[in-house]
Amino acid sequence: MMEAKPLAATGMREALRRFEEKTPEIVFEWNDQPTGARGWVVINSLRGGAAGGGTRIRKGLDRREVESLAKTMEVKFTVSGPSIGGAKSGIDFDPADPRKKEVLDRWFKAVIPLLKNYYGTGGDLNVDELHEVIPITEQYGLWHPQEGVVRGHLGANQGASVRIVGQLRTGVSKLVEDPQFTPVIGRYAVADMITGWGVAESVRHHYRIYGGKVKAKRVIVQGWGNVASAAAYYLAQQGASIVGIIDRAGGLMRPDGCSAEEVKDLFLQKSANTLRSADILPFAEVNEKIWDMGAQVFLPCAASRLVTKDQVDRLCQAGLETIASGANVPFADPEIFYGPIAEYADECVSVIPDFIANCGMARVFAYCMQEGAALTDQAIFQDVSDTMARALDKTHSRHPQRTHLTRTGFQIALEQLT
Repeated sequence: MMEAKPLAATGMREALRRFEEKTPEIVFEWNDQPTGARGWVVINSLRGGAAGGGTRIRKGLDRREVESLAKTMEVKFTVSGPSIGGAKSGIDFDPADPRKKEVLDRWFKAVIPLLKNYYGTGGDLNVDELHEVIPITEQYGLWHPQEGVVRGHLGANQGASVRIVGQLRTGVSKLVEDPQFTPVIGRYAVADMITGWGVAESVRHHYRIYGGKVKAKRVIVQGWGNVASAAAYYLAQQGASIVGIIDRAGGLMRPDGCSAEEVKDLFLQKSANTLRSADILPFAEVNEKIWDMGAQVFLPCAASRLVTKDQVDRLCQAGLETIASGANVPFADPEIFYGPIAEYADECVSVIPDFIANCGMARVFAYCMQEGAALTDQAIFQDVSDTMARALDKTHSRHPQRTHLTRTGFQIALEQLT
């Protein structure tokens, strides 16, 4: 097989534009008569015979958001594996509505034919992998929500399918017992911790490769769900100083930094993916001041398309060095990929793109689909760390400067997709 030639910057933009504008292979639309909820499955392509991407729910979501995330997943799979197409499911409905469970129940009943044959899903924004996706799909006859990928991509026979699905069920759902990977032994599953671990490891490997250490770096975190809180917890364990947290309910600003024990307590106290603290400040006050606090590391780990150019400017003026994108498509650009704000940030600081920084869960799925995969905490978490290291080493080999990291990452990914 011939090796793809490196894409120049202008060639990358043109290839990215074509990839953005290409019509998705499959779009499934759903209208829930009892509640008025609407949902979409967008399968960008059935590359490799299957497609994968999580299920999210939020009020105001639209098909465009789902389509952009499906395309993001396809890029992400070039880093995490397996070599399949990108997909995403999204439901326009308020996750705080008490009818959420029945909406999800009807949704998964409708999409089961896709999930049985060529589409694999999991948890995403406001949808829990272990407590919602797995039990609901089980009642409709799925062994695991990734069963469609096992069938469509691997083409495994019955015996192999049973073994691989067994590995998926064990690896994703297992409670973490190794104290180096969890704040409380036996309370949190791999699925709760692994994406945040990957975000934190992307920061650690970035400084290892490009120069510097995580210890004593000042960190601002956007969001306090599973990804944000876990990433902050792991970075604090490495000696980073969490100086600011901004969440939809408010936030905290600690100019002298939170201790590792304080960050652990905040992790344990979170409720419904929301920050809980006696010292919480109103959102408006935090949003006015946090961007000027001064931090070397910023972790956008909330919803998509929240980070503005003004916020990037203020962070940079206050000494920002690195952004690790825990959220998919974190910048408030209308473009699916690499819009003006994303490009501006990429020119100013090191931006570890979403398809590298937050690919931890996708990587666990890929890892667990390997015959005979070791399913210890050490093996699973180390594999995700190694995946981050390989992606960033490859980016550094292509472009050793600290800026344009995202652009270079896209160049490498698109060479595999085009």
